[in-house]
Amino acid sequence: MRMTGRDPGEAHRAATPLELLFDLTFVVAFGQAGDQLAHLLAVGEVAAGIAAFVFAMFAICWAWINFSWFASAYDTDDWFYRVTTMVQMVGVVVLALGLPQLFASVEHGGSFLIGGLVAGYVVMRIAMVAQWLRAAVQDQVRRRVALTYACFVTAAQIGWVVLVIAAPDFITVLIVAVLLYLLELGGPAFAETRLGGTPWNAAHIAERYGLLTIIALGEVLFGTVTSVSALVAEQGWSVEAALVAVAGVGLTFGLWWTYFIIPSSAILRRYRGRAVVWGYSHVLLFASIAATGAGLHVVAYLIEGQAEIGVTGAIVSVAVPVLLFSVVLFLLYTYLVHEGDSFHVGLFAGTVATLVAAVWLAAAGGSLGVSLMLVTLSPAVVVVGYETVGYRHQADVLARQLASADGDSAGRGRAARPRPGPNG
Repeated sequence: MRMTGRDPGEAHRAATPLELLFDLTFVVAFGQAGDQLAHLLAVGEVAAGIAAFVFAMFAICWAWINFSWFASAYDTDDWFYRVTTMVQMVGVVVLALGLPQLFASVEHGGSFLIGGLVAGYVVMRIAMVAQWLRAAVQDQVRRRVALTYACFVTAAQIGWVVLVIAAPDFITVLIVAVLLYLLELGGPAFAETRLGGTPWNAAHIAERYGLLTIIALGEVLFGTVTSVSALVAEQGWSVEAALVAVAGVGLTFGLWWTYFIIPSSAILRRYRGRAVVWGYSHVLLFASIAATGAGLHVVAYLIEGQAEIGVTGAIVSVAVPVLLFSVVLFLLYTYLVHEGDSFHVGLFAGTVATLVAAVWLAAAGGSLGVSLMLVTLSPAVVVVGYETVGYRHQADVLARQLASADGDSAGRGRAARPRPGPNG
């Protein structure tokens, strides 16, 4: 099939079986990153663990984001498209296999060993370049856009390979990595905002991000099972074990509920210019969810006696990523609807207060299970507020936003209409 771009207004556009298969590889990547972070947090290597985790999660999430936006615009589902997607899946697996080496290197204070991670990342990205070059050849209307993507991605991959070969010290790696990540981010932002962009489908993109959010939430459930298993093996079934189980499942459910409150699809359909910030912000969302699962894994290490941090440290390792998730989600909602109100600020404040209370209780010698239950209640504040009052606020905001979009479209239509001449 010719890769000429799909209709961005295509109705009932859903994720394809190939996209769902592709997403499964990220279960492995999220799991590896979360496990490695949990280990370093448990032994007290907090700064090193966070640095390695941020580095890894950006690579994982960014590769997924690029594939998903390309698929939304150019999915031909022919043999070439499927083979290049398979190559990207191989890259994800190679990247995941390189994560233990990366985290071990920062734990032991040696050089920042990123060779395995970069190898998998470059494999994914070069396959993506092949797709963009095909689009450049077959979609003449968007040739400049496709070539811009291809050039930025290629330049960044050359930089990553040179960085691995040079093998500089830890600080130099971090500085160069930040510059290369900015280069990676800059290409799509420039192509989508300055060159007309690609024909992505708003409903499809919103669904794809939602599906990866659910996959990331699987890490929270995995961390819950790990923690409860450790507690049961140590003490048998008890009230504490039941509280940890309920807290983990409840936290997963609460994060899911709050994420899907955001009216992403409706806004992106009318305001495509807001998609870049919306899409980029999800790197932090996905990372915070995976880190929440890692925090629950730290709880398991604590119960097994393999952690050097106490109950307070374990609760903090769960509460902080939940707080990051809440902050990003609050800011994302405010950005999407371009409005803010005291009600939503109050819900956010309630979420923060609940998380602070959980940490305070743990520090005061409170039960691990009860402290985790307080963390679980933090997204519940938003859920209850939305389901009782907030949904009316959101309906009013959406009505104003969509009416404003219709008014802007009508105004542009009148401006574009030729004025009558002297003869009518």
